[in-house]
Amino acid sequence: MTYLAADDRYSSMTYRRAGRSGVLLPAISLGLWHNFGDTQPLEVQRAVLRRAFDRGVTHFDLANNYGPPYGSAEKNFGTLYAQDFRPYRDELFIASKAGYDMWPGPYGDGGSRKYLLASLDQSLSRMGLDYVDVFYSHRYDPSTPLEETMGALDTAVRSGRALYAAISNYPAEQHREAVAILRELGTPVLLNQSRYSILDRGVEDAVLDAVGETQTSLIAYSPLAQGLLTDRYLAGDVPVGSRMSVGHFLKEEALTGAKLDQLRALAKVAERRGQSLAQLALSWVLRDDRVVSVIIGASSVAQLDQNLDALAAGPLTAEELAEIDALSR
Repeated sequence: MTYLAADDRYSSMTYRRAGRSGVLLPAISLGLWHNFGDTQPLEVQRAVLRRAFDRGVTHFDLANNYGPPYGSAEKNFGTLYAQDFRPYRDELFIASKAGYDMWPGPYGDGGSRKYLLASLDQSLSRMGLDYVDVFYSHRYDPSTPLEETMGALDTAVRSGRALYAAISNYPAEQHREAVAILRELGTPVLLNQSRYSILDRGVEDAVLDAVGETQTSLIAYSPLAQGLLTDRYLAGDVPVGSRMSVGHFLKEEALTGAKLDQLRALAKVAERRGQSLAQLALSWVLRDDRVVSVIIGASSVAQLDQNLDALAAGPLTAEELAEIDALSR
């Protein structure tokens, strides 16, 4: 059936400004890292994407190697974009990235100009797009001069293949350098996409300070710690079909007795707030004004809805923040 987006799609989503730019992003964005490769039925992907957009999620986050297999998330998104979302292109903010291994040989990995621009062209072809809204250097590559990597992002924007440039997984020092180089070129850094959750607070050591000082924004991925910060593991079991059961990024050995105690204590904080553990985890990351959005994955409409409902809760109190801080450290 022809897809018609909900008339009230902008009625409940919160939007936050990215750095000092004119871009507003939804507080919760949809990531296609998992669940949008060839292992997930296309109709499930369609249902999740439609529901996300119907609830005001305008930002879809992709990368060249999302799948599995590599490239399949962009290919599947391209199919659904052509069938459902093309009329809404100007309401969408679509991201892609390059920086990790993608194809064999010396030009399919890293931060070279050769790799980044070739990858961007491939991504545009897979998705059937004339441009992406933001193109990322997916990681800092110490073997490539930062001027070369940032120059490639500048070219991507100036050539019209991307509207904005961004970085991902960049440490604080390289974040500052990247921002300085691109501002000199006239193509400012919009975002630094970094891993951030109650269980992984590494960006607080220096990256968040660099983000604030440079008037950019952090966009957080893995805010649920690959699913650990959900109700799925509170019983101490590993559900069939969960990320831990697959064991690619989240290993079963992560579910120690001490970790279970920590998760259960956090779940009690969530319960007192009328939230699930996942909702609490999202609210916690969004407490910091330097974070413009959190990127969630979703394998079903029900899971998506539950996570988006995190925005309905009030702000965390000082007492709740102190309790979470003690539990997380």
